[in-house]
Amino acid sequence: MALSNLKAVPLTLAQANHYVSILHRHHKPCVGHKFSIGCINDDHKIVGVCIAGRPVSASTNQEWVLEVSRLATDSTPNACSFLYGAAARAAKALGYVSIQTFILESEPGTSLRASGWKSTHKTRGSSSFHKGRRDDDTSIRVIDTLGSKTKWVRELNNTQIKPINEMMVGFEDKEMNEWL
Repeated sequence: MALSNLKAVPLTLAQANHYVSILHRHHKPCVGHKFSIGCINDDHKIVGVCIAGRPVSASTNQEWVLEVSRLATDSTPNACSFLYGAAARAAKALGYVSIQTFILESEPGTSLRASGWKSTHKTRGSSSFHKGRRDDDTSIRVIDTLGSKTKWVRELNNTQIKPINEMMVGFEDKEMNEWL
């Protein structure tokens, strides 16, 4: 199927998470999002979903960077590239400076490369912390569940990064709280 035969549709988080729970190979559904996009084919069947939200890492700028946290397809050709491109265009339209995602080191990133993203660096695998099962219950085990990942980024808007609250000049606290 050609890329031009695919179309984007808006999805709720619940709709996107339902698809993720069925088709994603190694992640569970997301807790939150900024937006979710579905990809439909000529038969109006959803063939993939993309969930985008705030970056997971607290050290990443939460106001100006968006993160694709889940992307799942039914293996329809070009659906991944289509969704990564659609997410980047939506993020750009919303004023984000960049969009990022992390993929397993074992994944080649072909769809990301095809949609204009750049590989930046490798990261350590994610870890989960569990209390031990000893009598004193004080030991902690670290379990590497997914292995190393590669960070991919697409720059979107060449803007001066400034905190949103600094752009709210002239608003009184009460007015700003009502607006937000």
